[in-house]
Amino acid sequence: MSISEPFIRRPVATTLLAAALLLAGAAAYTQLPVSPLPRVDFPTVNVSAGLPGASPETMASSVATPLERRFGRIAGLSEITSVSSLGSTSLTLQFDLDRDVDAAARDVQAAINASLGDLPAGLPVRPNFRKVNPADAPIMILAVSSETLPLSRVFDTANTVLAQKISQVEGVGQVFVGGGQQPAVRIQVDPAALAGAGLSTGSLRTTIGAATANAPKGSLDGPEQAHAVAADDQLLNAAAWQPLIVGYANGSPVRLRDVARVVDSVENTRVAGWVDGRRAVVMIVRRQPGANIIEVIERVKALLPQLTSAISPAIKVELALDRSTTIRASVRDVQLTLFLSVGLVVLVVFLFLRSARATVIPSVAVPLAIVATFGGMYLLGYSLDNLSLMALTISTGFVVDDAIVVTENVTRFVEAGEPPMQAALKGAKQIGFTIVSITASLLAVFIPILLMGGVVGRLFREFAVTLSIAIAVSAVISLTLTPMMASRLLAPRSTQRRGALYRASERFFDGMLHGYERGLRWVLDHHGLMLAVTVAAAAVSVWLYVVVPKGLFPQQDTGQVAGISDAPQDISFPAMRARQELVNQVVMAHPAVDHMVSFIGGGTINNGNAFIQLKPKPPRRQTADQVIGELRPKLAQVPGIQLFLQSVQDVRVGGRVARTQYQYTLQDANLAELNAWAPRMVEKLKTLPELRDVASDQQTSALELRVDVDRDTAARLGITPQAVDDALYDAFGQRQVATTFTQLNQYRVVLEMKPELAQHPDALSSIYVPTPGGGQVPLSSIARWTPGPTSLSVNHQGQFPAVTLSFNLAPGVALGQALTAVHRAEQQIGLPASIRAAPQGTAQAFVESLRSEPWLVLAALIAVYIVLGVLYESYVHPVTILSTLPSAGVGALVALIVMRTEFSIIALIGVILLIGIVKKNAIMMIDFAIEAERDEGLSTRDAIYRACMLRFRPIMMTTLAALLGALPLAFGGGAGAELRRPLGITIVGGLVFSQALTLFTTPVVYLALDRFTRRRQRPVSPRR
Repeated sequence: MSISEPFIRRPVATTLLAAALLLAGAAAYTQLPVSPLPRVDFPTVNVSAGLPGASPETMASSVATPLERRFGRIAGLSEITSVSSLGSTSLTLQFDLDRDVDAAARDVQAAINASLGDLPAGLPVRPNFRKVNPADAPIMILAVSSETLPLSRVFDTANTVLAQKISQVEGVGQVFVGGGQQPAVRIQVDPAALAGAGLSTGSLRTTIGAATANAPKGSLDGPEQAHAVAADDQLLNAAAWQPLIVGYANGSPVRLRDVARVVDSVENTRVAGWVDGRRAVVMIVRRQPGANIIEVIERVKALLPQLTSAISPAIKVELALDRSTTIRASVRDVQLTLFLSVGLVVLVVFLFLRSARATVIPSVAVPLAIVATFGGMYLLGYSLDNLSLMALTISTGFVVDDAIVVTENVTRFVEAGEPPMQAALKGAKQIGFTIVSITASLLAVFIPILLMGGVVGRLFREFAVTLSIAIAVSAVISLTLTPMMASRLLAPRSTQRRGALYRASERFFDGMLHGYERGLRWVLDHHGLMLAVTVAAAAVSVWLYVVVPKGLFPQQDTGQVAGISDAPQDISFPAMRARQELVNQVVMAHPAVDHMVSFIGGGTINNGNAFIQLKPKPPRRQTADQVIGELRPKLAQVPGIQLFLQSVQDVRVGGRVARTQYQYTLQDANLAELNAWAPRMVEKLKTLPELRDVASDQQTSALELRVDVDRDTAARLGITPQAVDDALYDAFGQRQVATTFTQLNQYRVVLEMKPELAQHPDALSSIYVPTPGGGQVPLSSIARWTPGPTSLSVNHQGQFPAVTLSFNLAPGVALGQALTAVHRAEQQIGLPASIRAAPQGTAQAFVESLRSEPWLVLAALIAVYIVLGVLYESYVHPVTILSTLPSAGVGALVALIVMRTEFSIIALIGVILLIGIVKKNAIMMIDFAIEAERDEGLSTRDAIYRACMLRFRPIMMTTLAALLGALPLAFGGGAGAELRRPLGITIVGGLVFSQALTLFTTPVVYLALDRFTRRRQRPVSPRR
């Protein structure tokens, strides 16, 4: 009794089981989350620390380095980078994929606690961390503005109410509030007036710090009543601060307003933000690594009505950027592609079977297998994303194949005069082992993908498992439901009526079969030539792999563009603000731009950030890269600033923020050598035609005033270097000297020199340094200052100084070609061996994947060979089956070259899938040839000849079904189509070319190997 017989004889049970499978899968579909790609985020933690006024060198040496030493001891840390700029340090820690981000965050917190003794005592707050990758694109941006309220009030509301609540939403990693600052009282000192009153900034700072307090005061507990004790101990605004007595001169009080201007302002005046060209506060929401983008966005959107009702009605909260729009459009488009593939596959079945009743049988297997796969995806925690739906789309050609083979075999017995029930029993029994062989060898193809490591392995594991589930389910359906339906739906030959269309199509198929028969006889008589063709195909496939342009992932058009603006490093904040506004105007004038969010400040003064939302397609016709290309010459006309743009990608590797898409890092323990060679490398890369928008994060051309203290004179006067630093910090560092507290937030008091007096180097002449005796000494009497170059930022990677170069690709250039050109440039300029140059981020992942690609294909071939060898109990037959693969490789690579598509990881998956598709033709031939030799005593030549003739129609049906199933992927448009296209091109090209060859080369190889081994004994069927 065969596997199928119980199901054929019990149609009700079989039907109900199929219905249960359908209902379970449909129910699971409604519960599957939607995302752009599977969850493959590296566990990433971002640590921030601030010391207002500290130079980048000070931040790097006194804050970043102690933290890096502590973090470097954490297990599973794969990458640590830091950026130190004026007053702030940001460290990004990226961990191995296997680490849990929450556990990693606990280790980070412990390391921060251990480092507190090594950090400067003047840090306003302890270093804090967020479970977020700062290099990731935001999932949404909110614009907060008001036509009546000052921007500081808007920022206070956004920071105090909105950001706090949104940060608590599950999956939110960070809410960055930019474009404004927290309200603060600014005390702007006149140094001359202060010195004239006999006061110093140090004594003023001490007085201000003691003038406001929020300390406990106790209570009175009487016999009958208790009283809490309160006091007006806080000064909350500028008006309250102005009459403060800060000293006495000639017996008269000196009030704060006499020596300083006191204003209600903000903590940092060197920030600005715009939304669509108008000033606003921007709230940038980033997700935690691994969180589902759409679910997080929906939670935030659901919370917004409640939040907006709790704030002033004069404040407007608008959605400026929403990544879920393009994600939903991409998923919706691939769903339509899936439906189109199913329709094309059903059409192929009908064209070959030419019977509606017969077409229904295999056609039922396709939707049933796909819907049942949703149940497996739900149990495994997968999502509806581009890769899982792409797997289901390509599976349409796989899942229908088994049903086609079974239906065609049963139909052949019916046409021979067997009753449908007997035909189904006999046909299913005869073809059962072939189905098992095809399925087992096909699943073996995915074993190497399942074992792949790194981000690429994680990314495609869901693809491989989803496709494997669909294939396994289709095999079960083909051995149970399909023969049962054939036994009931196929009409006996005596009752079949053939129309004119059937007769005409039958003549066409007979003509194809006769043409194939003539060709097959010829190649069997000229087997030497076909063996040479087979060997040549293998050699050509290797050569094509070497020369084909290679990349990591296809360049996506997500509808979003990120940008970083660069201005001269000695630019002032007012000039930077004016130039950023000009850049905003140019970008917003482009017809494809829908929204633009930009802001400056918070990091280095000469840099700004921009996030651009493009209009949906349609009406937009250009891709994101084309929009960048059109903006490039227009932005180049804006004087004194450059905006580097890159298209946002769903797959981003690495945690370093770069100006353009691909990164290349120079690392050297010798900082002077690194600073000397990095600019030379940048200039060389700018000359390469393969690259565009070459940029560097090295910022060593800013200006500084270096104060050289005459230590002998200072010592004679009792002045210490600390006193000099304090005097300078009080005047120019926006020093936070006091804090006031309210029910919702804390607000700072900032001490500085009057801004109009601090615009020129001569301002240092007005600084006075206190002596221990209470006198005031002009800074100019104990020091001199000279202008010179300095760094705006100091970058580390792995605790060593590093410079990251970044670039975009020229149109038509693959990443592999660009990296080859970069390596050649290194050699041409003679980069010292002490400088370690290596790609980072996505470029590094590409290099690693490129090394593993040949081994991955080899592992797939070995896995298939082992499975086939076990099934056929033969060392030779697996070689015959695998001989079909070189021609598929040639077709796939030629198709990629013709379509000007790079060989990416998506295309590699297509090649691996071709291994599974193409070998099915050989399996069907060889399985029937072995049976004919054993059961009918035919010679090897006659057996393979008969197998080819009998299997010609199902081979053509299954190949055409797989080809048309991939056709919508190869030539489809819409959102996200560029990610799917290489897979479709590879499969279509490989099938077209291999089908033309393997129908002839497989029987020739079968005969050649049989003669080589001299095996005249009939092979034993593994079914016996």
